[in-house]
Amino acid sequence: MSEPLKFYFDVDGENFTSAGEASIAMKKNLRMIGLSPDIIRKVAIAMYEGEINMVIHAGGGRATVTVFSNKIEIILEDNGPGIADVELAMKEGFSTASENIRSLGFGAGMGLPNMKKNSDSMLIESELGKGTRITMTVNT
Repeated sequence: MSEPLKFYFDVDGENFTSAGEASIAMKKNLRMIGLSPDIIRKVAIAMYEGEINMVIHAGGGRATVTVFSNKIEIILEDNGPGIADVELAMKEGFSTASENIRSLGFGAGMGLPNMKKNSDSMLIESELGKGTRITMTVNT
């Protein structure tokens, strides 16, 4: 692939049933490109966890995925409240999700850790009251 391919997705923060649509679409796109199932799985999991976090905590956001010849870059951006303590948020099991969200089966505190586990690099930039930008890279 000579030129990078870019994909853009809006994540609806009002609807749990639409959460995951971007990761499903990206999975299909990566299959059509011919990437390995292992790479596709990692991208799909990382994106899904990010989408769910945007719905739960930020009222939605945007995902930009760029497919290069040697890597896939996933950028997730929102205008939510920001992450007060990124280090604490990275701990498995830590969650600020409401009881209502937890009763739906979400908010177990595994989103960010799963995103990290399924990417080769992850950078979190967050400012309270302004939002969060997460950049993940999956090497191909």
